[in-house]
Amino acid sequence: MSRYRPIRHRSLLQCHAKATGFLLRGLPYRMAIMAILFLGAGNAAMAADTRLTAPGSDGDLRDLLQDASATLSASARGETGVQPLLAAALSDYRTLVQVLYDQGYFSPVVQIRMDGREAARIQPLNLPPEIKSIDITVKAGPKFTFGTAELGPLPPKREVEIPEDFAAGRTATTAVLRDAANAGVDNWRYAGHPQADVGSQSITANHLEARLNASLRIAPGPQLRFGALKLANPSAVRAEAIQRIAGFPTGEVFHPDLLSKSSTRLRRTGAFSSVVIRPAKTANADGTLDYTATIEDMPPRRLTFGAELSSSDGLEVSTTWMHRNLFGGAERLRFEARLSGIGSANDLDGRVALRLDRPAAFGPDDSLFYLLEAERLDEEHYTATRGLGGIGVRRVYSNQLFAEAAVGFDSTLAEDVFGKRRFKYLAGYLRAEYDGRDSSLSATSGYYLDARAVPFIGLDGSKSGLQLKFDGRAYKGFGPDDRIVLAGRLQLGSVIGPSLSEISPTLLFYSGGAGSVRGQEFQSLGVPAGGGTAGGRGYLALSGEVRGRISEKFTLVGFYDVGLVDADSFVSSDSARHAGAGVGVRYDVAGIGAIRFDLAYPVDGGSEDGLQFYIGIGQAF
Repeated sequence: MSRYRPIRHRSLLQCHAKATGFLLRGLPYRMAIMAILFLGAGNAAMAADTRLTAPGSDGDLRDLLQDASATLSASARGETGVQPLLAAALSDYRTLVQVLYDQGYFSPVVQIRMDGREAARIQPLNLPPEIKSIDITVKAGPKFTFGTAELGPLPPKREVEIPEDFAAGRTATTAVLRDAANAGVDNWRYAGHPQADVGSQSITANHLEARLNASLRIAPGPQLRFGALKLANPSAVRAEAIQRIAGFPTGEVFHPDLLSKSSTRLRRTGAFSSVVIRPAKTANADGTLDYTATIEDMPPRRLTFGAELSSSDGLEVSTTWMHRNLFGGAERLRFEARLSGIGSANDLDGRVALRLDRPAAFGPDDSLFYLLEAERLDEEHYTATRGLGGIGVRRVYSNQLFAEAAVGFDSTLAEDVFGKRRFKYLAGYLRAEYDGRDSSLSATSGYYLDARAVPFIGLDGSKSGLQLKFDGRAYKGFGPDDRIVLAGRLQLGSVIGPSLSEISPTLLFYSGGAGSVRGQEFQSLGVPAGGGTAGGRGYLALSGEVRGRISEKFTLVGFYDVGLVDADSFVSSDSARHAGAGVGVRYDVAGIGAIRFDLAYPVDGGSEDGLQFYIGIGQAF
C-alpha cells in the first residue's frame, strides 16, 4: 500500500517520490523490477482477472486512472506471465499517484493486490507460480486547493501570462505548478535572460485542511546578447551559406523568437533533415552567449510522382525532380512535368517547368528565383501553346505567410472561337499565401488564403490588363477527435481591361471538373461568344464538404459544388451557372495523405455525360 506523506522543500520532480519509492527486500525500486524481469519464472496459462475501483471518485477520474494503468493494459493484451504483471503493478504505484497529483489529489492511497497480497510486498526472487486476480483500489482523498501560491521575482514586462489557477483558493495540481514555473522562466527569457531557471521551491501539503502551499523562486541569471553561431559538424552546404541563411542575430539582446527564426530559416531551405541550435554552457566575458548548430543534410535529390483520373478529363500524370543543394549554397532546382487528357476526347496536354531558388539572396528571409515554363493546352474550347520566363523574389514573413513578386515575358499562340492569334505580354506576378491549417494533407481546423494578381502589358498589338485570382478555404472539426469536419472553399477570378476577344484564353475562366465543380465536364461552362463558347472575365466557385471519419483509415464525404462564369469582370445573378453534388471515400496513407475517390452528378446546368468519377491523391481541397 502506498500513502502520501507531507514533503517539505523538495523539487517538483521529487515531490511525489515518497508515495511510490518502495524498497523491496533491500533492493531499490528499479533494481527490483529488473530482477523480476530477468530472474523470476511464471507459467500462468490464463490472463488474470484484473479490475480497478476508485470509491468516491467521479467517472472522469476513473477513466484517467484506467487509461494510465499499465496493469490493466497488460491484462487487456492477454498477458499471463507473473514477471511482467508484477512489473506493471509496481510501476502503477508511481503512475496512478502521479495521475492523482495532476488532478489535485495530494493524499491518495493506492492498493494493488495480487491474489490478495500487496504487490509491493511480493519478493521478486520468490514469485508465486501464477496470478489469478489483480485488484487495484484507489482512494483519491480530498481535492487540494492552494493555500499560498507565490512566484517570483518576475520582470517588469511580462510576455507570458501566469496561469490563473496558480492562486490561493484554486485547485492545486502538479500541472499548474509546472505551468507557473515555466511561465516564470519564459518571462525572464523573453526579457533577455537565456539562462533563467527555477532557483528554489518550497511545496508543502496540509492534509488536515487539504491545502498546498507553494513558493517558487526564479533565478533569472544575467541579461545576455547573442554571440557567434558555430557549426558542430560539416555539411554539404557551405559554412558561409549556412551563416547567411540563418541570419543569426549576433550582438542583439537575447530573445527566444530570434533564436527560433534562425532554426526555421535553415529548415525552410529543405536542404537539412535536422537543425538543432544549443547555447554554450557559459557566457563570454563581454556579455554574449555563443551557440552551436548541429545540422544533418537531407539527400540532395528527390523524385516524386502523382496521378489523377476522372471520367471526363481522362488520366493526368505528373512528376517532379528536385535538387536541394545545386551549387553548395542550398539552392533548390525543381523540374516539373505534367501530361493530362490521357484517354479523354481531347488531345493530350503537356507542361514542363523549371524553377531555381536561391535562399537568402537579399536577406535571411528573402530569396531569388528564376522561372522557365512551356505548356501545350488542348482544352474543350481552345488550344494554346505557351512559353514564359521570369525572375522574382520571395519574402517569408512567418511560418504561415509568404509573398512573391516576379516579372517576365509571356508568349501564347492560341486558337478559340475568335480565331487564331498570338499574344505577347510583359507580365508581373504577385502572390501572397497564408496557411493557417492544422494540416496541409487533411485539415480539421483553420483556414487557407491564396491571392494572386497578374498585371500584363501588351506587346506587338496585344492589349494590357489585370487578372485577379483568390482561393480561400476553411475547416471546422466537431465531435471526439474531430470525427466530423466541415470544409468550405471559395474561388474568385476577374480580368479587368480588354474585351473577351482581346484577351488570351489562358487568362480567362471556365468552370467544371475536379478543381471547380465536380459532376460537370471539365471546363464545360463558359460564356456564349461568336457562335461558340469562350472563357469568362468573371468567375466564382463555391464548394462544401462534410467529412465523416468512420475508422482510423476510412472517411466518407458528401459534397456540393457550384460555379458561375460571366462575360463581365464580375459575376452577378444573371451569370451562367451550373452545379454538381456527390459522395466520396478517402483512404488515409501515412506520409502521403488521402487516396480520394468521388462520384458526382450534375444537379444544375446539365451535362451530357451524367455521372462523373474522380480518383486522386489528397483531399479535393
